[in-house]
Amino acid sequence: MFTGIIEELGVIQELSIAAEGAKIALAAKQILAGLKIGDSVSVNGVCLTATQVYATSFLCDVSAETLRLSSFKLAKPGAKVNLERSLMVGDRLDGHFVLGHVDGIGTLVSKTASGEGYVLSFGYPEELSRYLVYKGSIAINGISLTIASLEKSAFSVAVIPHTFEVTNLRELRAGDPVNIEVDVLGRYFERFFQLGLLKKEISGAGLTAEYLKNQGF
Repeated sequence: MFTGIIEELGVIQELSIAAEGAKIALAAKQILAGLKIGDSVSVNGVCLTATQVYATSFLCDVSAETLRLSSFKLAKPGAKVNLERSLMVGDRLDGHFVLGHVDGIGTLVSKTASGEGYVLSFGYPEELSRYLVYKGSIAINGISLTIASLEKSAFSVAVIPHTFEVTNLRELRAGDPVNIEVDVLGRYFERFFQLGLLKKEISGAGLTAEYLKNQGF
């Protein structure tokens, strides 16, 4: 479990891709403090397990499924990646609950200066549209962000100067891939309806605050 608040930028030192997955070596500094073999680390929004830890780097294995669903299959040595250690009980939750389970790959459409910050627009896979909500939370390359505008094939996020400077958002160019993780609440809510776990059918008035209250939300 993560928060989407990036601790530092790491660098891919080596990436060895095979049919059954990949092995990745990452240079880092800050997150290595106290990091142990078996610990979870969010790498560009993907939850990976440290398999070896050294003074200035750590190694992880990437499963074939993770490789298929994430932008790692397009990554190159030298690329900068967002790093975050897993959330500890008692920590402040400054972002939102991020699982590190990538739902799909998006692409940067545009990056526009807005005041002192930036507005970034991303294209997204059509199958994720039902989970995207205006003003809702979303993780882009592991960064906790808020959807500022939502269209049929793209959404935008407003990024403050600090986030822009300490993450790899500043490295992105139009067409670059990003890992997208939708808010997990949307997935559970969808499953609730799929299983028919309703006390009664939704009335013609649609989904209302009163209806959700009556259902226990």
